[in-house]
Amino acid sequence: RYKKYIGKKVKVPFQDREIPVIADTYVDMEFGTGCLKITPGHDPNDYEIGKKHSLPTINIMNLDASLNENAGKYEGMDRFEAREKLWKDMEEA
Repeated sequence: RYKKYIGKKVKVPFQDREIPVIADTYVDMEFGTGCLKITPGHDPNDYEIGKKHSLPTINIMNLDASLNENAGKYEGMDRFEAREKLWKDMEEA
């Protein structure tokens, strides 16, 4: 269903960063849209998929749970404050 996109890049919303479109058997094409955004630093499954496809692990959090420079305009915000701001930004987009 999405074969024509494999190997292309998509922009991460609200970030000046592109990520590759990959295919992996972990994704169940019959569940939801059949698409999944992989975040290697987020959970063990994503980490393993990221490792298999040589995806970078990007840390966006400081030890105090505030967001670091990798979070773009959300840098310096507490994780909960940033989550609320991101949702607001998405609703306004």
